[in-house]
Amino acid sequence: MSRKSPSSSLRCPRCGAEHPLDERFCSECGFPLVYAGYENIDPEYTRGDLIRVAGGRNQAEAELIQNLLLEEGIPSIVRRTAGFDVPDYLAGGPRDVLVAESAVQAAREMLLETDLAPSERPPQTARSSLRTAAAVVAIVGGAALVVYLVWILLPSG
Repeated sequence: MSRKSPSSSLRCPRCGAEHPLDERFCSECGFPLVYAGYENIDPEYTRGDLIRVAGGRNQAEAELIQNLLLEEGIPSIVRRTAGFDVPDYLAGGPRDVLVAESAVQAAREMLLETDLAPSERPPQTARSSLRTAAAVVAIVGGAALVVYLVWILLPSG
């Protein structure tokens, strides 16, 4: 796949409007901008709201994921993860990678192939719920036994 090198301007992959390099979002439709030289952006991947598909531990890791998505024609944006503001270290802290709603499935498949997809927690089974209940019963029973022994051993006065 041949692609021109990035130019000195940015283009909206959704509506095609050109913007200067100091812009981040399209003034026409609000979509994240990409370098005008990237020809492989699939317009089908620009529809819908932005949804988180992955995250990086820092800015550099998130940008790596963003560039891998761009290689597949999927435009994305990186933003700080909510609640993790590190003002002294601008590139520090976790980042979210977001893509348009229409690109979520393709992005997740690509991330799974490269082992960069977020890990899903396995569903809680009935057996682990039973273990939790047994632990609670054991703690409450032990506390009741201690109270009973203290009550018996204390001299009544």
